[in-house]
Amino acid sequence: MADPDYVIAVHDSPLDIAKSDWNGLLALQPDGNPFMRHEYLAAMHNSGSALPATGWTAKFVTLWQNQSGTTHGPPRRILHAACALYLKDHSYGEYVFDHAWANAYHQHRLAYYPKALVAPPFTPVPGARLLARDAKARAALLRAVIGWCEEHGLSSLHILFASAVDADACANSGMLLRHTVQFHWTNRAAASGGAYRDFDDFLASLAQDKRKKIRQERRKVADADVRFRWVQGEGIRTADWDFFYRCYERTYYEHGNAPYLSREFFRSMAHAMPENWLLFLAERQDQPVACSLIALNDMASAPATGKVAYGRYWGALERVDCLHFEACYYQPLQWCIEHGYHRFEGGAQGEHKMARALLPVKTSSAHWLAHPAFADAVDKFLEREGKGIENYIDGLEARNPFKTALVQRR
Repeated sequence: MADPDYVIAVHDSPLDIAKSDWNGLLALQPDGNPFMRHEYLAAMHNSGSALPATGWTAKFVTLWQNQSGTTHGPPRRILHAACALYLKDHSYGEYVFDHAWANAYHQHRLAYYPKALVAPPFTPVPGARLLARDAKARAALLRAVIGWCEEHGLSSLHILFASAVDADACANSGMLLRHTVQFHWTNRAAASGGAYRDFDDFLASLAQDKRKKIRQERRKVADADVRFRWVQGEGIRTADWDFFYRCYERTYYEHGNAPYLSREFFRSMAHAMPENWLLFLAERQDQPVACSLIALNDMASAPATGKVAYGRYWGALERVDCLHFEACYYQPLQWCIEHGYHRFEGGAQGEHKMARALLPVKTSSAHWLAHPAFADAVDKFLEREGKGIENYIDGLEARNPFKTALVQRR
């Protein structure tokens, strides 16, 4: 794991790394987002959401170089590369599914867990994973991480929802690439120099049947006497956050699971990252009945990606036909158009999103397996799976909801 060009350190907590060092490095990445900010990762840790007790043991890897100081001062360490690595003793909260791999290891009486994961916990949003000042530092970081996994006898390393730059670095290092599909909305008019004037202008770009369906769904919500308001940043009151968490928690329990994130996590978000959150509140007779929470990037942290909104969480205390579509798609898309946002990412899975004008986008993860025979078997599996993904996307393209079909791939 030694590298003559860098001082390598492994940290048991994101709190061991200065916020200014981490966020300064993140700001240099072409595909950064709020979910890799120091505040976000620290909140995962401090709130108890991602700790050894929940199966997430932090082992953040950093690469440093010493910079000569002034004649009166000591040398200063400069952070050249870093990644958020977690040891996992399960595969929950990842959204790239490897349960079949774990079962195969178990059947051969081999230990799959603990494994190493590089990604922000519970966050299936593509972006920078191997934070680095340049390609040399990124390659050195990857060598250090794989070397650390080998030294500790881990079964595997998984870098999830990686940026294109990171995926290329992983492929060059010999890691196996795996692809999945998400659904993103893009303000394509904005990309070509214009912008949708309003939601009706956006609807006009859709095929007639899709346009009619969206209008019918929105009318059902309005006819149920449900109205929406949005609040952003510090305008989201504690009572609004409390209501959101009731909805978020209820959604998880209705699906038979405890929520991944604690109320304390969102309390930290309200305090440390208010500018990155947008809340849509659905109200009936002035009483909230549902909500959706959207994350926003800030241009300073991701200048190359433009203004991006991320669909994250939703929940409802009452059943209203089509309320989910209104809260999670139509309200956010309308807001994005009105505020000049370039992209809305709808999160993991969900073919139903295509009917709401979110188009398929291929996302990438990278995998290293220590056992040569299993690595070979997974490589063959990923080759077959990759062909299936390409065929799947081709099939989705045939269902493009726009008048002029234009499917964008990441």
